[in-house]
Amino acid sequence: QVQLVESGGGLVQAGGSLRLSCAASGRTFSGNAAGWFRQAPEKEREIVAAINWIGGITYYADSVKGRFTISRDLAKNMLYLQMNGLKPEDTAVYYCATDPRGGLRIGNSDYAYWGQGTQVTVSS
Repeated sequence: QVQLVESGGGLVQAGGSLRLSCAASGRTFSGNAAGWFRQAPEKEREIVAAINWIGGITYYADSVKGRFTISRDLAKNMLYLQMNGLKPEDTAVYYCATDPRGGLRIGNSDYAYWGQGTQVTVSS
């Protein structure tokens, strides 16, 4: 079992930045697939970014390319999402997720473990 806890969400003005963190306990991220998803009110949960834990290969949704960066700290067993140039449409609950099958995974059903989510609100 893996428990994931996100932190770093909050309220920020458009154009601002936030850094989300995700800590894993129970088991490590090592060898796993990992990703960030978000869900806005009345919308389906969508992929934001994903990373292959071993090779560091990344994927970004078109809506966040050039603004968001996913990264991991192998020593600290942490997953991060640096969000710059935030827009009101980025407002959502952000979730980190991981799956022991590894690889680069971008679908909701690809992930076995999820955090509880952290709210990001971007004001205009």
